[in-house]
Amino acid sequence: MLKRLLREQFNKNIHTRILFTNIITFVFSLIALTMFSGYVVKQIAYDQVQQELLREAKRVNFALLQQKDQAWGPPPAWQTNAQAGDRQEMLQFLADIFETRITVFDRQGNIMDTSAEQEVVPGNRVDEKFVKLLNKGETAIARTVDRETGQLIFAAVVPMGNNDNKDVIENGILLETNPVNLDHALNQMRLYLVIGGMAILVIFMFISAYLALSISRPVSRLATAVAELNRGNYVLSAGERPLEEIKALAGQLNQLAMRLQEMHAESRRMEEERAQLFAEISHELRTPLTAVQGFVEAIRDGMVQDEALLNRYLDTIYSQTIHITRLVDDILALSRLESGNITVEKLPMDLITLAQGVVISMEGMAGNKNTSILFEKKTEKAVVLGDVDRMEQIIRNLLKNAVRATENGTVRVGVEVRQGEVVLTIEDDGIGIAPEDLSHIWDRFYQVKNQRGGYLQEKGSGLGLVIVKKLVQLQGGSIDVTSQLGKGTIFNINFPSYNQK
Repeated sequence: MLKRLLREQFNKNIHTRILFTNIITFVFSLIALTMFSGYVVKQIAYDQVQQELLREAKRVNFALLQQKDQAWGPPPAWQTNAQAGDRQEMLQFLADIFETRITVFDRQGNIMDTSAEQEVVPGNRVDEKFVKLLNKGETAIARTVDRETGQLIFAAVVPMGNNDNKDVIENGILLETNPVNLDHALNQMRLYLVIGGMAILVIFMFISAYLALSISRPVSRLATAVAELNRGNYVLSAGERPLEEIKALAGQLNQLAMRLQEMHAESRRMEEERAQLFAEISHELRTPLTAVQGFVEAIRDGMVQDEALLNRYLDTIYSQTIHITRLVDDILALSRLESGNITVEKLPMDLITLAQGVVISMEGMAGNKNTSILFEKKTEKAVVLGDVDRMEQIIRNLLKNAVRATENGTVRVGVEVRQGEVVLTIEDDGIGIAPEDLSHIWDRFYQVKNQRGGYLQEKGSGLGLVIVKKLVQLQGGSIDVTSQLGKGTIFNINFPSYNQK
């Protein structure tokens, strides 16, 4: 139960996870550091005790060698108890100075003299390991445990005398000490480490809480911003973001918000345009269909008895169906252009040759209206990158509009190279376009007012110029128009010249 509760709290949020992680890491680090530092200090202290004990042993050896009148060995028969007492007092004096217990023993381990307040009884021996250390002939330090108290005992064994020959070593000096004060000091040190660690832990908790809050607060604000984006609010507040990573993430989020806002606006615009397109299509189709329906009903009901009137009705029905077919074809073509389904294969082509061919093919249509088409070649070669079929469609549509708007006049087609661009010009001296209509000729289904009433058989769909502009832009060009009512219209189409690349 407790484990699950801790796991739930740990995984609750980033603030809790950072705080718990820092505290747990610090606690374990503190425990490990305390144990390691205690062990290191303990070993250093023990080494110091051993080195000090070794120095004291050498001093004791030197002091005993200065006592020329003392014989350190089994007491001879003539030796008095007073002389034995003098040796013990000497050892007690040295033991009090160095706070150790001093024992003199021979190579067999028999105790000959000691600073302890006890009588030396024949057969008393030191530990066997001290005998082995003495027989090695070297000064050595050993650790042992008191059998009665269980406390740690430090012991130093030095050969008695100053003869470096191991074979002449007869006695050894054993110094033993119990560093009670050292253990107390080590325990005090551990206590201070724990108290200091707890104080540092409290400070560290406050620092961790502040750090966790400084990290989690910007993240929470970003989460709130994402929630606002999800609700459709694309305006994000610019709060304080102190971390570089948070700044970068917030910047990306702001860019995403701007992109979503643009996409939303674009989607709304497309929806509005789609709704407007459907309304325009319905309006454009309703007019010819209503006319066709009225004429068909009149013929079906037998209201048209005159053969000439009947033929005129049938011609009107035919022209309206042609107009509907052209309208549907243009709508499909425009839809494919706007959706990007139409691709162009750009290849080098001579615009002069192409324009001449289209002009020749349109002379018959112009002749029916007593209009002539003049081609003006102002350069020998005008190479552009474009799709031949789409380029021909552009020229043909513009020429068709120029011929429709001109009667008993002239249409001029010119090609020239100007400032690194190939310029195609189509100019007529027809009826022209009124200023109020000129800005709307690129709108879908828009037809100029002075053309709406005439030439019913040649009525357009209102999409021709829209398709032309899309095709020009698709091939990297631009188009503009100038016109005066009653004087004519000029279309200029500019394409990058291939010769400049």
